[in-house]
Amino acid sequence: MPINIFSSSDETIKALARFFIETAGKAIEERGVFNVSLSGGSSPKKLYELLAAEYGTAIDWSKVCFFFGDERYVPADHPDFNALMATKALFDPLKIDAAQVFAVDTTLDPDSAASAYMEAMAAHFKTTPIRLDLSLLGLGDDAHTASLFPHTPVLAEKQATVKSVFLTDKNVYRITMTAPLINQSRQVAFLTFGPSKAAAVNRVLKGEKNIENYPAQLIDPEDGLVSWFLDESAASQLA
Repeated sequence: MPINIFSSSDETIKALARFFIETAGKAIEERGVFNVSLSGGSSPKKLYELLAAEYGTAIDWSKVCFFFGDERYVPADHPDFNALMATKALFDPLKIDAAQVFAVDTTLDPDSAASAYMEAMAAHFKTTPIRLDLSLLGLGDDAHTASLFPHTPVLAEKQATVKSVFLTDKNVYRITMTAPLINQSRQVAFLTFGPSKAAAVNRVLKGEKNIENYPAQLIDPEDGLVSWFLDESAASQLA
């Protein structure tokens, strides 16, 4: 498990951008397509903006298909909708064709939205198991990743699928890939920076195994590689 530590958040993002492009280039060369799952939130937004600004000609973007590891159950034009953020930061600047973007349909009820998303993925891949070339993930202060939150039923899901999850403390639904689905990825990359993440990073990487408290510990592909991209402040509690 490579743990890459950089002096600043900017350097961390630059390193992950290079990793993204290298992974994409290899996938396109070997399989003709690069299937990538994006994460939401403020941290990856900077990554997407950098990819659009500096790597517009580095790969054949017409051969990239975009998925989302999780989505907020809000309308598609809501500021919190992950796909809308990615559209503004990455898809529009690179003129990505809409057919290359697989967004969650939140006009459906949560369970139906999750089922429809899994059906769309299955139709695209046409193979079992579904193997993403790269899954980008973040890490919450509470050690959640995607929408795998502490003490939620989805943590016990054994099937590689997409599920809805209700967060009682926030009174909202989320749609998320399950850990088994993420774990089928060829590559997984965590982007984590800032001092507020230090305790969670330490617990996930060095703490006792406790997936109920630290759900990101579930991410452990049998036939893939997990890489961490951290800045020094996020890695400050690691031995």
